Amino acid sequence: MGSHDVTAAPGETLPQPLLNPPASIAVFLVATIEPGGQAAVREVLGSLAGLVRSVGFPSPDGGLGCVAGVGSRAWGRLFDGPRPAELHPFRELAGPRHHAPATPGDLFFHIKAARTDLCFALAAELVRRLRGAVTVRDETQAFSYFDSRNLLGFVDGTENPVGQAAADAALVGEEDPGFRGGSYAMVQKYLHDVDAWEALAVEAQEKVIGRTKLTNLELDAPGSHKDINTVLGPDGSEQKILRSAMPFGRPGHGEFGTYFVAYARTPRIPETMLRKMFLGGPGAGPDPLLDYSRAVTGSLFFVPPADFLEALPEG
Repeated sequence: MGSHDVTAAPGETLPQPLLNPPASIAVFLVATIEPGGQAAVREVLGSLAGLVRSVGFPSPDGGLGCVAGVGSRAWGRLFDGPRPAELHPFRELAGPRHHAPATPGDLFFHIKAARTDLCFALAAELVRRLRGAVTVRDETQAFSYFDSRNLLGFVDGTENPVGQAAADAALVGEEDPGFRGGSYAMVQKYLHDVDAWEALAVEAQEKVIGRTKLTNLELDAPGSHKDINTVLGPDGSEQKILRSAMPFGRPGHGEFGTYFVAYARTPRIPETMLRKMFLGGPGAGPDPLLDYSRAVTGSLFFVPPADFLEALPEG
């Protein structure tokens, strides 16, 4: 739901605006539904497109959009009938050195725009309409940083597919026809030990990431973050996801982080990446970046297609 939404050809399912170009500002909300809160949540989900249009209408150049997802435990509370084939709770990972926690999350809102005020206004209205029906578990205001860099100083999202390849990576197809055009959103919040990171020489940082810091060129660095996060399919081709990672932080509180969202056609691909990152695998891992970045949240959501939200099944 956004002012730059893609349009569907006749007979096609219109996705939510997760394929749109990255915005410079984002607000991420994760909430759990209180007992008896289902009706209010359904009302908000069903009216989300109109709400985004209303808030964004006076500022057509602001690019306001919102992607909404529903967690596994909430799906049956909100909707009767079929459920997305691969929707399940986030799977916690506990390795010998690193931990990917599973944290509560029934609803996910990814609000994005070119202006902070638009994101703020939409977030405030969503929270107002859901007051008493949900508990907000996490609210993170994120931003683009210099030339698409994270707070560790490296360019992020370089490997993202574009165009049709992005749709193929992120959107459910005929394998689950009732939910074609939807997507799975894996959400994690990472906090960085910036002091320890900055104590490394740039060359050592580059070996951890697998790219040059200044020019973002790929390095031959086995066991690096980039290497660990490359997942190959049975035919040897790279399995793609659509990454939507953005920096956030509060310098006065010593907080520097990355809010990571992986939109994927199947959760199996980002889950495979996380297992390699946190547990390691044959001849590689765990991810050396985890020595400087700690996961503090973990949730999995299904992002229904836009027409599902506009005509919700019975609850």
